[in-house]
Amino acid sequence: MGCGTSIAVENQTHPSETAIKAAILIQRWYRRYVARLEMRRRYTWNIFQSIEYAGEQDQLQLSSFFSFMLDNFTHMNGNGPDLISHLLDSVVDPLTEEVRQLKYEQIVVPESYCGPRLSFPLSVTDTNALLSAFKEEQTLHGKYVLQLLYETKKFLKQMPNIIYLSTSYAKEITICGDLHGRLDDLLLIFYKNGLPSAENPYIFNGDFVDRGKKSTEIIIILFAFLLLYPDHMHLNRGNHEDHIMNLRYGFTREVMQKYKTHGREMLQLLQDVFSLLPLATVIDNKVLIVHGGISDKIDLDFLSTVERHKVKSALRLPKRSVDHLNVHANVRSSSRQSGRSRLDSPCSSGRTSRASRRRKKHITKQGSCSSSSSSSSSSSSVCSPRVSSRNTSRRPPPSPSLPSPTDVLQVPFLDSFVSLEPPEPPRDELERQQVVDILWSDPKNQSGCSPNSFRGGGCYFGPDVTQALLQKHGLCLLIRSHECKQEGYELCHNGQVITIFSASNYYEEGSNRGAYVKLGPELVPRFFQYQVSRSTRKLTLHQRVCVAEGSALRALKEKLYGHRSDLMAAFQQYDIDNTGRISTSEWTQVVESVLRLDLPWRTLRPRLARLGADGNVEYESCFEDISPGEPIPPVTPNLAETLYRYRTDLEIIFNIIDKDHSGQISIEEFRQTWKLFSSHLGVAVNDQTIDDMARSIDFNKDGSIDFNEFLEAFRVVHKLDVKEQQQG
Repeated sequence: MGCGTSIAVENQTHPSETAIKAAILIQRWYRRYVARLEMRRRYTWNIFQSIEYAGEQDQLQLSSFFSFMLDNFTHMNGNGPDLISHLLDSVVDPLTEEVRQLKYEQIVVPESYCGPRLSFPLSVTDTNALLSAFKEEQTLHGKYVLQLLYETKKFLKQMPNIIYLSTSYAKEITICGDLHGRLDDLLLIFYKNGLPSAENPYIFNGDFVDRGKKSTEIIIILFAFLLLYPDHMHLNRGNHEDHIMNLRYGFTREVMQKYKTHGREMLQLLQDVFSLLPLATVIDNKVLIVHGGISDKIDLDFLSTVERHKVKSALRLPKRSVDHLNVHANVRSSSRQSGRSRLDSPCSSGRTSRASRRRKKHITKQGSCSSSSSSSSSSSSVCSPRVSSRNTSRRPPPSPSLPSPTDVLQVPFLDSFVSLEPPEPPRDELERQQVVDILWSDPKNQSGCSPNSFRGGGCYFGPDVTQALLQKHGLCLLIRSHECKQEGYELCHNGQVITIFSASNYYEEGSNRGAYVKLGPELVPRFFQYQVSRSTRKLTLHQRVCVAEGSALRALKEKLYGHRSDLMAAFQQYDIDNTGRISTSEWTQVVESVLRLDLPWRTLRPRLARLGADGNVEYESCFEDISPGEPIPPVTPNLAETLYRYRTDLEIIFNIIDKDHSGQISIEEFRQTWKLFSSHLGVAVNDQTIDDMARSIDFNKDGSIDFNEFLEAFRVVHKLDVKEQQQG
């Protein structure tokens, strides 16, 4: 009995121990739960960012095609380059400054207009009126917008490339990053931090426009405060302050929709204003602020001498004619043939060997990361558009840059083979290279400098490149923007580089916070975060992640659909027995080789494709949740897929041809659109098919086409979304 009693006592568990074990179990469960949420949040972020950068690559490729066509073709199917030159080339203004100013003053504002009325020079009353009007969704009259842009252009002409500021004249300076047309973020910054003034100076670090729907309002507010407080409001240029980028990402369309009468003239003025924006700001000779980043070729002394107004667009490639490229090709071809002929001859071989020891020169140069270092291979791709729409891999687009300085020209010299260093690029190309690197570059953790192949422009710079530039110019900190960060800011390179991004909810509602940074005389950064949200405040963390994840997966499935033919062809190469299934490793390899998005495909597979009973991936299930919209009868399924994949490019071409931005083009203009499109993609579409398409979408038979309705036919429908709407 005694033994039994002692055993019972030993087996009893104290209540406190039970509570501790329960707490540990709950803690483990919660940690796993949070870890899974974090994993989903991270791959959602990777999807958004990869698709964004892929779009920038497509834009660079399309811009390179336009640039080449303008430089080398005087006629295209009976129509000259006027179709696109008015937007891709700078416009020579025939009016004098006085005449232009008088012209704007004479624009009549109707009495029915109830928005703000500006008078120049501006006052605090004017800026307050603008802020109040935009909060009420009012639009500033075109007369005042033109006057504002004209005055801003006059002011920026006097500004240097690099602005030097001092904190001794202010308590703190506020630096804001990308806004991208999100007016609510700008208004929230002003609400939390105060309006710009002599006591509250600001620096806005580029990318004011595109993507968001209020880009026009943002630049009006920023330019107004710039004119009101020229010593305390400072604007750096971003890579989206570029009229070619604006064609793709919405600002051009926004201006033309809001200002149908004066929009075209505004866009021409904006080309000049954007190109005149300063490229960098330096605080207390210690902190450098640029939009994108740096490269191992950036030199602030050289940058201060750049004629920045000449770089209307960083995407506009320097002219390289067909003859110029053919000369290089012929020289290299002849040198290779000369080398082969010498190898074929025993006598010449001996002479070459002796002569080489006496006269051969081989000049090598350390490789440069500059945005241009990847474009030597892309020069030919600029000349020849994509050969086939069924290309199974994304070719890197032509970088907006110069030929690589590491190219060595091989030429025969007497009986020897000589390697010569290429000639020094012209100064205007060197200047453009500096601007591209400043606007487009991103930091990386690895040392060194390499082409930014993911974006297609600029470069990746490592901590050693940052350290070298800071030491060279006596600086201690680099502040840049250009990249969306989940918390609104990020530190890297041992704290020497700060990325600041001010557009919250950039990819999706709740996807990221916005932030700004303040610097005082001690130059110690203080970060302030925020998130403009009308709905996400009521959502839990799990719900916010689900919303963002769903949006990212829908965008990714649309990418899969746009490359369906390429993917199916690659899948079937592994599926020899036509089972409809391949291994997970083969599936991930195919998807990455076709889409080139550098995503964790194995992790994403359960959300994109299902497994069969044998554990292999049923690859056709990738496309089950999406289907094409209402098809146009003359369009074959393969052509419809190509149109969907490149519908953004097609829309850009259409917007260029639609000079009055009415949304309507003639059937002849529609044909010209298709000829540009097929030249760009190498897609063979015969005239009969084009005519059939034109007739089928000319609904009222008036000889004009509503291009928006045409594009609407080439979109995908998410079946799950349709089911949810039906259930709702």
